[in-house]
Amino acid sequence: MLILLSDENKQHLSFLSSLQREVVAEFCKMAIGFMKKGINPKIYQSAASKLGISAEAVQNGILGLVQLLSESCKQQVSKIDFQDSITVLGLSDELNELLLDIYLKNKDEIRLLLSNMALDVPQYENLEWRFEVQVASRSCSDQIEPTIILKFHIRRGEQIETKLLQTDPVNLVHITTYLEKALQEGKSSYIRRIIRNI
Repeated sequence: MLILLSDENKQHLSFLSSLQREVVAEFCKMAIGFMKKGINPKIYQSAASKLGISAEAVQNGILGLVQLLSESCKQQVSKIDFQDSITVLGLSDELNELLLDIYLKNKDEIRLLLSNMALDVPQYENLEWRFEVQVASRSCSDQIEPTIILKFHIRRGEQIETKLLQTDPVNLVHITTYLEKALQEGKSSYIRRIIRNI
């Protein structure tokens, strides 16, 4: 599967064609460092002063490389597809080989970094419920008030949290309806396509 690069990303990466192989290799190291540690403006400033260009151009080049490498790793692009994807940039064969080499050497590490950046979403563990009905009280002998108490056990990492929810049957039916709609939407082809590309 080919990587579809935006025009802005192509513009950021086409800047690399004017640089030497060693400089592009250093940019790739900075891009991987960016994924590990985040933005470091001092590095961009020092690289810009050495090259005689603006720090914004350096930052855009690194962001373009980050986008290229992360999208390639997300989609698990093969060697041939990666080569075909970067030929659009108009880089020399030497730079194309360098980018391919860096992608192949670092793709497992980048995938690990991307998986660590994922949200830590709580997961359903168990549900206990109890149905209670107040049949009558001193003031009203004909009053019936049903309530449902739900006790959710939710796993967050290695810890299990407990959440209590008290509701009446009407609200429970309403909640159930919306959850069933969400599950049906989750099975749609549009959502499956999005999940496949994540």
